[in-house]
Amino acid sequence: MKAVVFKAPYELAIENVEDPKIEHPLDAVIRITTANICGSDLHPYEGRADLDAGMVLGHENMGVVEEVGSGVGRIKVGDRVSVPFNLACGTCRNCNHGYTNACLRANPSGQPGAGYGYPMMGPYWGGQAEYLRVPWADFNLLHLPEGTEHESDFTMLSDIFPTGYHGAEMAQVSPGKTVAVFGAGPVGLMAAHSAYLKGAARVFVVDKEPDRLKLAEQIGASPINFADTDPTEAITEATGGFGVDCGIEAVGYQAHDATGEEHPEMVLDNLVKVVRATGAIGVVGVYVPQDPEAAYPLAEEGRIPFDFGAAFTKGISIGTGQCPVKKYNRELRDLIISGRSTPSWIVSHEVSLDQAVTAYDKFDKRLDGYTKVLLHP
Repeated sequence: MKAVVFKAPYELAIENVEDPKIEHPLDAVIRITTANICGSDLHPYEGRADLDAGMVLGHENMGVVEEVGSGVGRIKVGDRVSVPFNLACGTCRNCNHGYTNACLRANPSGQPGAGYGYPMMGPYWGGQAEYLRVPWADFNLLHLPEGTEHESDFTMLSDIFPTGYHGAEMAQVSPGKTVAVFGAGPVGLMAAHSAYLKGAARVFVVDKEPDRLKLAEQIGASPINFADTDPTEAITEATGGFGVDCGIEAVGYQAHDATGEEHPEMVLDNLVKVVRATGAIGVVGVYVPQDPEAAYPLAEEGRIPFDFGAAFTKGISIGTGQCPVKKYNRELRDLIISGRSTPSWIVSHEVSLDQAVTAYDKFDKRLDGYTKVLLHP
């Protein structure tokens, strides 16, 4: 099959690799219909997260089931499915408590949590390819209506839509709340959208890319360009000096100022400033335990010194971690089916698998208009 193969930082190739096959009775093989390029894919692409050469990339996947193992009973050949980026066994202690983002069995390294085509998340090839093997298929796969309707909406269910919703959940967004989302990439935009789904009265979105801020404005959010405005002052003033009830961090460890200089603590500090006392922050931007290319020595060890003293004094609740996709994907699927949500409004480009290398380059360079890229094998 054809696949997007990681060779080295900034070096990908479209190669013919071995087709996946059923390796265990609970496996399924799906034919990929859409796989997305995620902002998190840029971490290994830029060499900021270690990935072995030869890995097939892609953790945002959907498709049609081609084959199932002898132990698979719920999922059948021909089913249209969404594949959560979390790969989970369904039976360990964490899975039983709903924390499929921290499965204790799926990752051979012993680290909680596994996924497709990503550093430190196991040996599982990703789905930026023609086919994908899915272990524990009955547990992991989300059934979708047959056909092709809502393809570009459903493809968001594997990661960014649930992740944005998870950010809003951890930030304790509820009807009437005010929300500040830092980062207007795909996850930040989904977080803003999710905040409105949860009844937020007003949502501020902070970024410096005009095309992304324009998308935030399309859903009624108040855009703030930190290249020409101090976001903490603007949000504080707009809320009568009180700050917002809820904050969502959708940037991560590569946060940088308007000149491009990295400050990993910048967004966390800003959120501590703008979230009111007893408010809440949800952190869905990625932070890593090691980053050899970090801006300073502490950050190389994953130690990010932000203003925790102020957060403690204000009594701010802080939630962190990867999204347990299965906690939300069924309900979000049904919002799409009912017409309440159309997350495909963030899609900027749909290209063939053969164009993936060029698409990665343009997405990484944040070229104007490159917001969300979908790959169709």
